[in-house]
Amino acid sequence: MITFLEETLAKIKEETSALSELVIILPSKRACGFLLNHLKSSADKTFFSPKISSIEEFIQEISNLMIIDPTELLFESYKVYLKVISNQEKDSFEVYSSWATTLLNDFNEIDRHLISTNSFFNYLSTIRNINHWGVQNEQTQLVKNYLKFWNSLPSFYDLLRKELIDKNQGYQGLIYREAAENIEYYKSNSSNKTHIFIGFNALNTSEQTIIQELLEVDQTRIYWDIDQFFYNDKIHNSSYFIRKYMSTWSFFKSNPIVYISDNYSSHKNIDIIEAQKNISQVKYIGDLLSKLNISELNQTAVVLADENLLIPLLHSIPKNVEKINITMGISLKQFPITDFFILLITLHNSAKEQYHFKDVVTILNHPITSKIYPESSCIIERITANNLTYLSIDKLLALSRDKEHPPLRLLFSGWNNNSARGLSVCLEIIDFFKNTNSLSIERAALYQVFNIFKKIEALNNKFEHFTSVKMFQQLFSEIINTTTIDYQGDAYNGLQIMGVLETRVLDFKNIIVASLNEGVLPSGKSSNSYITNDLKKEYHLPTYTEKDAIYTYHFYRLLHRAKNITLLYNNFSDGLSTGEKSRFISQIEYEENPRHRIRKRIISAAINDHKAELRSVEKTDDIIQKIKQIAKEGFSPSSLTSYIRNPIDFYLQRVLKINQNKTVEETVAANTLGTIVHDTLEIFYKPLEGKKLKLDALEAMKIKIAFEIEKQFKKTYRDGIYDKGKNLIVFEVAKQFILNFINYEINDIKKGNEIRILKIESKLAFDFPPNELDSVIRVKGKVDRMDEYNGTLRIIDYKTGVVEPGDLEISDWDTLTSDYKYSKALQVLAYALMTNQTSNYENIEAGIISFKRLKKGFIKFTYKGAHKQTNISQDVLDKYTLELRKLILEISNKVIPFNEKEV
Repeated sequence: MITFLEETLAKIKEETSALSELVIILPSKRACGFLLNHLKSSADKTFFSPKISSIEEFIQEISNLMIIDPTELLFESYKVYLKVISNQEKDSFEVYSSWATTLLNDFNEIDRHLISTNSFFNYLSTIRNINHWGVQNEQTQLVKNYLKFWNSLPSFYDLLRKELIDKNQGYQGLIYREAAENIEYYKSNSSNKTHIFIGFNALNTSEQTIIQELLEVDQTRIYWDIDQFFYNDKIHNSSYFIRKYMSTWSFFKSNPIVYISDNYSSHKNIDIIEAQKNISQVKYIGDLLSKLNISELNQTAVVLADENLLIPLLHSIPKNVEKINITMGISLKQFPITDFFILLITLHNSAKEQYHFKDVVTILNHPITSKIYPESSCIIERITANNLTYLSIDKLLALSRDKEHPPLRLLFSGWNNNSARGLSVCLEIIDFFKNTNSLSIERAALYQVFNIFKKIEALNNKFEHFTSVKMFQQLFSEIINTTTIDYQGDAYNGLQIMGVLETRVLDFKNIIVASLNEGVLPSGKSSNSYITNDLKKEYHLPTYTEKDAIYTYHFYRLLHRAKNITLLYNNFSDGLSTGEKSRFISQIEYEENPRHRIRKRIISAAINDHKAELRSVEKTDDIIQKIKQIAKEGFSPSSLTSYIRNPIDFYLQRVLKINQNKTVEETVAANTLGTIVHDTLEIFYKPLEGKKLKLDALEAMKIKIAFEIEKQFKKTYRDGIYDKGKNLIVFEVAKQFILNFINYEINDIKKGNEIRILKIESKLAFDFPPNELDSVIRVKGKVDRMDEYNGTLRIIDYKTGVVEPGDLEISDWDTLTSDYKYSKALQVLAYALMTNQTSNYENIEAGIISFKRLKKGFIKFTYKGAHKQTNISQDVLDKYTLELRKLILEISNKVIPFNEKEV
């Protein structure tokens, strides 16, 4: 395969003998490197190389301006903003930077396309005025200031341009405008040079002006990389720009296009792969690469339309790939050291006198912290043990064994909203980390972060309006978003992995394009600009239509000379990803080119095809011994319902005694609320055991509710804060629960019902006779309340959650121990069974009082046999006992393993 650069180089050599006199301009630095490499590999003798430049380098040379760093441009523009915007309230730098970046990007676009700024800005400010016509007679000062700013844009732009040019600096668009204005001067000083432009497509107005001016000089040439298939198609977007230049440039009225290739219609193997999720794409690519030899790999490029696939792809590269060149770097955001500093700066930006425990724990848990402060895990344990929600630096030091430990002070001592203090701390932490063992790539990331902090420090020293931690955080985030760590590799040999823009002018025999989805390639309609679409059309600025044409060209140009093409797209719809294949794939399918062999295939995400395998634990002799011990001490109703819900949970929690990790309760948990309500009612009702419930006693309780609830919060929630936010709401809910319940009891008594409190929080037990375990089986529990209600014994369980009557109704006894839905029925019947041993009552009812369903009153257990029955008779207890025994024997049976259920 002969590449476009090789073809062009051959033509240049035919037409030019003195290569050293040439100035060759290409779209990118990467293309320059490839051209130089072709020049060297094709040389049969020593000669002086032509001057080879990227278009940006060439433009900078003509303009005599240096490109300004985007962050520094933001600060310089703010200085201009303060000068121009007078007699009105000015935005702080933090607010200014939130909207100025978009405005500066618009300036960049305006300059690149040589728009007359006065008329343009007048048009733009008129649009802003029209937007506020509806409030013209009642404009607020805010609206007046807003409109005044848009009217002052010409002054703002002119002064910014002057300030930058005086410093020999400029943003990209300004440099392009200056170059276009200086082109005559450049021509007069470069009349003896031959300029050759290679591989361009979408040119802004500045570039078009410069190239057309140089084409007037006889020796200037331009080589387009366009194929006949697209050039002859008058509606195909791939040739949109070149067809436009052919019809509008005066040069082409008398000079035909130099060369149009005919490669796209040659024989090609095109595989269209529909993949389920991104992981399928990279796994498929890895499998594809494993089948290629070294020669084929040297002619292969993997193009990532979505550059987030880079890391997953690298993990899927097979062993036969010995050489690899990656044109894109890893985003600095993906490294732990960057994540650590984001967390730290965010903590100090939002902190007041105390830090929220989650922010503290997140930093202490971070792998970077563990390297500079090994005691961090101990601090976390003490925070959790004391349920500390907010922590000051003094509190944190008190939790540390070493009260003067420098890293702890360094991490959590306040910055007092001082950016200089924050920078100093961050640089000091880097000094700590430098002395730890780390991988070379981690050290490379650390060095990049260090350079970013030094850059921010220089800005901090240079600009007086950079003082706050918020500004520090904003700058750090913006810089790391555009900073990458580049890979080192052989740029011209081995497998090439690149983004779409890096493919410009380059050709490969084997092309693999990943994430060829609509909305990714092409990217679709997206615009971050103050310039309306109508205004863009009026002034011939590029809209999404032109941007689509740019990516259409890049995509199809990549296929011109390729022989084996694999196009993958993700069919999985998730969030903003629609799972729709790119229109480019649909176009290829629609073409039905007889020389293109198209194959389609669907691949599945094998890694996700299988659900996690459910566990099964065989019962060893040791496990049986532990179960016997549990049986001897007593099965609680909650442990039995845990087994019904999921046997593996019973095994982990009851047999192995593995409980979930304790964490700080930022918001009062449901079980904590339940404990508080239960304990409060115990305090209120315990003194009334054996007594008839009277109205005066209940009224007296109501007076003490707030005091007792607060007391129980302090006891159960420990140092947790409950006087604000969600916890204050929970605190009030707890009070309301108790008040509603007492009022419910008062109304019940007023209706003539007689209630006698028998037992509060009473511990009960029931022993089965000896069985296959050769030991006593005990069921034990603590019932919230037993009372006598109009002569009927009531066994009551309190629930702060929602309970419906259906939860306590059964018609088939087998479901009681097999369906977790009836766990509450099993629980109250267990209490009834235990109570029945000492009870002389003929009528017994067991049930639940749900504080969220208090209007339903006492929700009774109901057996729906031949007729509904709420009285717990001996027959009901006998049937329950049989089911309970069967359940316990199943737990104790060595042959039946603990089989995990899908919950």
